[in-house]
Amino acid sequence: MAIKQRMYKESLIHHSDRGFQYCSMDYQKILKKKNISPSMTESYDPYANAIAERVNGILKQEFLLEDYHVNIQTMKLLVEDAITIYNTKRPHWSCYMKTPEQMHKQNSVKIRTYKNKYSCKDSPTTIS
Repeated sequence: MAIKQRMYKESLIHHSDRGFQYCSMDYQKILKKKNISPSMTESYDPYANAIAERVNGILKQEFLLEDYHVNIQTMKLLVEDAITIYNTKRPHWSCYMKTPEQMHKQNSVKIRTYKNKYSCKDSPTTIS
């Protein structure tokens, strides 16, 4: 389905976890036949792809980038704008309603912990 619906004709990389279906010779032959470079996480850790999945989710769900049917150059600009907005204009709850840019410019950083009220750490940790 992805190959049939593909809009851009530039080189393609298929990134996946190390699931057995992606490692199978049949699957790898299809990638090679379609001139798609395979890429896999280095470990079997299910969280190894978490950051990429989070970024993709933000681009799709917050910025609705998959709804734009534009050329690759325009899409690259849209992604760059989304990243700028995310880092410089959008406050984050986990950053105490500061932007990532504001958090990185601080002299000391409070790290929000997500432990329940019965844990031994009730307040955020401060790193100086």
